[in-house]
Amino acid sequence: MEENVVLVTPDDDELGLMGKLQAHQYGLLHRAFSVFLFNDEGKMLLQQRASCKYHSPNQWTNACCSHPREGETYQNAALRRLQEELGIHCDIEEKFHFIYKADVGNQLIEHELDHVFIGTYNGELNLNPEEVAAVRWISLEDLEKEVKEQPQHFTEWFKIILNEYNHRLEIK
Repeated sequence: MEENVVLVTPDDDELGLMGKLQAHQYGLLHRAFSVFLFNDEGKMLLQQRASCKYHSPNQWTNACCSHPREGETYQNAALRRLQEELGIHCDIEEKFHFIYKADVGNQLIEHELDHVFIGTYNGELNLNPEEVAAVRWISLEDLEKEVKEQPQHFTEWFKIILNEYNHRLEIK
């Protein structure tokens, strides 16, 4: 059964529900969240999307990103997906939200009101192979270099969100 996304106005007023694939086909604005996790060394956790994903398979992206369900808060959705994808629980804090639109190939468009959360995690991961092919920790310096040299290896939304993260939080 396909998951629905919550369609919204730019002010986050609900407009209704739509199947996730259809919302991406039409490029309609919907709720989303992104989680950036760091370890005590300041390295960021990246996940490689599973090869079975209907868009952006095998590309690297942030620790976790998805969509809240109807009636679910952004934070509760982020915590749920951290458990479902990575098999973990950790404290996260919302840092900002913004709207972006990105062509993700195959005539699909991500158009999201994205709430970005940050957390720290140092424990073991229990990856869900239907969601995640691999994970790795990387310094922000090495990440910036890799994204610049091999942008095709990263999801379109991650590049946008990483830029927004660096700009808003003045990370260099």
